[in-house]
Amino acid sequence: MSSEIEAAAGAAVGGFFKFRRRAEHALPPGTPCANCATPLMGPWCYQCGQVGEDFHRSVWKLIGEAFEGLLHFDGRMWTTLPDLFRHPGRLTRAYLDGHRAPQIPPFRLFLVVLVLVFFAGSLGRGSLFNSNTTFTDGHGHRLTVKSRTLDQLTPAERANVKASIESGHTDLAVGQGAVVWLKARMTKVLDDPQRFWLILESWGERFAFLTLPMATILISVAFVFQRRFFIFDHAIFSLHSLSAVGLMVTATEALAPLIGDAAGLILWAAPVHLFVHMRGVYRTSVIGTLLRMAFLFVGSVIVGGVLFLGLLLVGLNGMGA
Repeated sequence: MSSEIEAAAGAAVGGFFKFRRRAEHALPPGTPCANCATPLMGPWCYQCGQVGEDFHRSVWKLIGEAFEGLLHFDGRMWTTLPDLFRHPGRLTRAYLDGHRAPQIPPFRLFLVVLVLVFFAGSLGRGSLFNSNTTFTDGHGHRLTVKSRTLDQLTPAERANVKASIESGHTDLAVGQGAVVWLKARMTKVLDDPQRFWLILESWGERFAFLTLPMATILISVAFVFQRRFFIFDHAIFSLHSLSAVGLMVTATEALAPLIGDAAGLILWAAPVHLFVHMRGVYRTSVIGTLLRMAFLFVGSVIVGGVLFLGLLLVGLNGMGA
């Protein structure tokens, strides 16, 4: 994972947990704070912020409470996640209306989901050759690679693929220098596929983060004539929507090794979720919602293609270092 996303998500995960204070260990009001001697008026010192609690108890009790605090999820998770899927419109609408304390902050949720997506993806890393792929080497021989990852190719298969790359031609309107650049880096990918995947994973998180501003822009364009909504509203909608889709992708990646292609059926819930979510937040008609969904689909395909191409180029460029 990239250090920036990992650090941000680590801080966000910290917000999911809370240490459960024991009422029987709280210091009574008026007791001087052990740090600054200010009389306590509650569970925390209002002057320095130190917790007003007596920690003079057995080490086993302290250890037990520490583990309980570590494993005790913030209660907001149990209300946020169910609503994110069952009542997404109500969840977003409540946040926009100011009822924010009962739910996990949307940006924190988005960061954690982003890490979960890449963690689940790393458990079943994909391949450039996910299906049967046929290559032709420089001597006209045909080679079929069947569902193999790059690092699983035999030396003979690798040599034939390299020959195919070297003898290949392109109809793209690019200069000869670009063709030479592409062939050289594709050859390096075959020589060191693990390094290529590490580069893609590192930059993939950064590119995935760009889906947030892109989604916000697309939603803003879709509701450009709805003056009662603001960029902030569209950003919160995008955070909740992307988080829901990210959790679906995580579930798909996690279940794929167990149930195969059937795990992909989970993703069919994404358009249904978007339809319910959009209607619940923006109060649009059925026709208006479907038309905007069609616009978002086209825009998402274009944006996703550009981001994927950019990620691929960055990954290939990193192989030349």
